[in-house]
Amino acid sequence: MSLFRRGNLHSLAAPYALDALEQGERDRFERHLRKCERCAAEVRTLSEDAVRLAWSTSAPPPTALRERVMAAVRTTPQEGARLAREPQLPAHVWGAGPPPRVRERRPLFAPFATATAAAALVVASLFAVQVNDTREQLDAERAQAREIAHVLAAPDARASTGRDEEGRSIGVIASASEGSAVVTLGGYDDPPQGRVHQLWLMRPGAQPRSLGLFERDTPLVASGLDTSATSLAVTVEPGGGSPQPTTQPIVQLALKSVGFGE
Repeated sequence: MSLFRRGNLHSLAAPYALDALEQGERDRFERHLRKCERCAAEVRTLSEDAVRLAWSTSAPPPTALRERVMAAVRTTPQEGARLAREPQLPAHVWGAGPPPRVRERRPLFAPFATATAAAALVVASLFAVQVNDTREQLDAERAQAREIAHVLAAPDARASTGRDEEGRSIGVIASASEGSAVVTLGGYDDPPQGRVHQLWLMRPGAQPRSLGLFERDTPLVASGLDTSATSLAVTVEPGGGSPQPTTQPIVQLALKSVGFGE
């Protein structure tokens, strides 16, 4: 069924930003886009957030691997190449004098080959230990990427960004029909040691409800949002999070512009 039969051109900003419209529908929406500042601004925000989300959900390589390998190589005893002993033959075979000295050809790159082999063994053992962790990390990131794509592809997905006086930002792409939102923080330093950034759902006449903890620059996918929600707030909490906020919010964003609290 064509998305245009739903009668709300404004709801097509998200599919357009994700290049999910058919050519005819895309042409019609672009004509609408030239006259609608609201949709133009929303498409820009959605496109920027989609790029940022794509980068932030990519799986980084284990940066400490090289350091761990080199440290292990330095502490692994390196056994030098053994020289063959001179043959101990009976005296009558060689006569009265000492046996002739046999000149042995030593491999030119023996020490290098030994160290390389040791390093290869260390790498193999480290890889065997890390492969399970890496697989679990990739599975988790793929699952999160699917959740993000599901929110962005919702017909009613809408975006909003708030900035404080220092230029730091909180961005949200939300779908009221899905009751979900993708939330990002920009420009904020990591919290102090043993502290975390925690996201809260604020509703009138109700206690704040935790939506999860931010992990560095990774976007947070919040679910279970209801239409009574009025804003999102971020506080700095002890490690592991808190049942209720223990500090004042460092940033807060109203949700009316993305279809909640209306």
